Amino acid sequence: MISSFMGLETAKRGLSTSQGALYTTGNNVSNANTVGYSRQRVNLQQTSGFPTVGMNSPLVAGQIGTGVAAETVQRIRDSFLDAQYRTQSNKIGYYGAMSESLSKMEGIMNEPTDSGLAATMEKFWNSLQGLTANTENSGAREVVASTGVMVADTLNYYYNSLTSVKTDIGNQINVKANEINTIIGSIDQLNQQISKVEPHGYIPNDLYDKRDVLVDNLSQLVSINVKSVKPSAYGIASDVATGLYNIELMNEDGSSYVPPINLVSVNKTGMQGTAKVEVSYDDTSGAVNGVKFGSKTITDFNFSGELAGLIESFGYKKSDGTTGGSYPDMLQKLDNMTKAFVNEFNAIHNGGYVLKGNNTTEATGSDFFVLGDGTKNAAQTIKVSNVILADSSKIAAGKTSGASGDNENAKLLADLKKKAFSDYQTFKTPTGIEDLKKMKLTGSFDTYYSGIIGNLGVDSQSAQKNLSNSSVLAASVDQNRASVSSVSLDEEMTDMIKFQQAYNASARMVTMVDEMLDKIINGMGTVGR
Repeated sequence: MISSFMGLETAKRGLSTSQGALYTTGNNVSNANTVGYSRQRVNLQQTSGFPTVGMNSPLVAGQIGTGVAAETVQRIRDSFLDAQYRTQSNKIGYYGAMSESLSKMEGIMNEPTDSGLAATMEKFWNSLQGLTANTENSGAREVVASTGVMVADTLNYYYNSLTSVKTDIGNQINVKANEINTIIGSIDQLNQQISKVEPHGYIPNDLYDKRDVLVDNLSQLVSINVKSVKPSAYGIASDVATGLYNIELMNEDGSSYVPPINLVSVNKTGMQGTAKVEVSYDDTSGAVNGVKFGSKTITDFNFSGELAGLIESFGYKKSDGTTGGSYPDMLQKLDNMTKAFVNEFNAIHNGGYVLKGNNTTEATGSDFFVLGDGTKNAAQTIKVSNVILADSSKIAAGKTSGASGDNENAKLLADLKKKAFSDYQTFKTPTGIEDLKKMKLTGSFDTYYSGIIGNLGVDSQSAQKNLSNSSVLAASVDQNRASVSSVSLDEEMTDMIKFQQAYNASARMVTMVDEMLDKIINGMGTVGR
């Protein structure tokens, strides 16, 4: 026999469930503008029918429904879209760092403009042409000296400015390493909090959202793979519980390191801790020679993300012992170009004769340009000799004498504009030939420098294009993710009305059952009184 109070219990369950669904809807509406919030949904499940199968079960026509229960409050999230977004976010981090550093380099090189090195060198070559026509003219000689100073100052500015930006990038690397450590630590703390809630059968949706926001941020810094793990001894965790995040560092191509490197380590036995990130630098070159993740040191830098982009810009130690990277490469090219040019220019200048005045004897020229120690940082230390600056007559324009009409050496100096590096007399020795191969100097000074600027423009444009493409793809994926996870106020208003009507109907059901019970209790058996 069915209990007279069964309908009341069924209606009560409807009231309770509709009320919980309304509260969840209200929570969604309240967090409509909360960054990282995923809308939540109450999963409704009908309760077991009456009667259950057994020896003492009452004989009735069939099972009768006993109502509804709120099984879980689940957030709406698509893990596939999360993985897609994090892949694109990682590319944004890498190409963003590269694009920014190369844009700064382009701003320093400032080509093509009237103040760039190309225009300055053109003025210097023109001044030498002017000297060939007026070797005895002090004004023409002063122009050569002053434009030489402009060339030296421009190269000094390039080197010092590039070095300054490179130093800033190095500081950013340390900041990003600390940021990674902070995010990893926060994710580990959230894992710990989640591990104290899920085993009791609850779903900590708010903690999930906070953790996913941190993972999104981490994916922009380094390439990662996220795997949800539920430890073996995990209480009565719900089937829809997300579990704990194991975060693995990945290669640029998406493959795992061997052995795997886990930034946040979780396995079936539980949480295993985190891997602290430390960046080490070479004592000699100052370049990054390794990134330590926990106990594993990576020296091939074959991961992606903003940290990798900064390291590639700042400079890193290659397996062959040389230094790679955008800024070290540019500084090295400027040094090689400057050193070769200065040595050849001085060699020609030293073979000529200075202007012979009334009270002077014929003398061969001295160095026009001087470098620091002559072996490194040529672009930083180049300057015009104090001897030339003090007396422009010391410019060796003559080839056979210091006579005012002898301009052959000035022609040789001016012809250096078109002279290929391979034809430099300073590279004709066996050692010089090896130096030329090592420096990889091709063409003339002007064409080589044009090639440097051209390659810089191509690299910068490529980084900007890849950044733009990654941003578009990330925005598209994020829009798809938002269509699944974000709160739609229109949809929530519809749900609000739906659950409100369900609540009202359950309340009306309680009233109806109450009237039935009143008739049974107070109205039956009173006939004939």
